[in-house]
Amino acid sequence: MHTNKRFIKSVVEAAAQADVEMPWARGKRRAAFVAKRAEAQKTSRKTG
Repeated sequence: MHTNKRFIKSVVEAAAQADVEMPWARGKRRAAFVAKRAEAQKTSRKTG
């Protein structure tokens, strides 16, 4: 089976350049989401 080295190389380079932040990534955004969810659970327990 013949592999296209140039194609594979370009795909690897493109993947290395991609720096899109995923929603499940650890960081400030996720910490804020977890804190917000915890606060919502606290208030729902007090009212219900």
